[in-house]
Amino acid sequence: MTEVPADQLRDLVMSTSRALRRRWFTALEPWELSPHEFRALRVIDRESDGRPRLGDVAKALRIAPRSATEVVDRLQKRDLVERVADGVDRRAVCVRLTDTGRKLITEMSAARDAQAADFFAPLDGHDRAELSRILDKLTADDAC
Repeated sequence: MTEVPADQLRDLVMSTSRALRRRWFTALEPWELSPHEFRALRVIDRESDGRPRLGDVAKALRIAPRSATEVVDRLQKRDLVERVADGVDRRAVCVRLTDTGRKLITEMSAARDAQAADFFAPLDGHDRAELSRILDKLTADDAC
């Protein structure tokens, strides 16, 4: 079997990633949210029992606290999240999903799963397992 040069592998991985991102942007259009805002909703849902501090949201998204505040502001204007007092430190502000936000994240997660299923449909079970094994190996030391 001929060895594939590293630069060709890099380009294939990057092309695949771009294709997934384009499809995800398209899938998000009905909700008028960016992938970044969707990630923020997921972080808010998962972190600190669904009530993370704004600083925790920024850290999880790997963005500046000011940027996290702006993202939360946009989500709050759409009634997807709300700011609440921290039960331990009254100076701190936490954020949590509203009922509307929980419903939206459920819908969007289903759309994302369907989009991924469609994208990977050409791969059989063996191909999927092999792709997963290879990607796991490549990202094993990555803290992302």
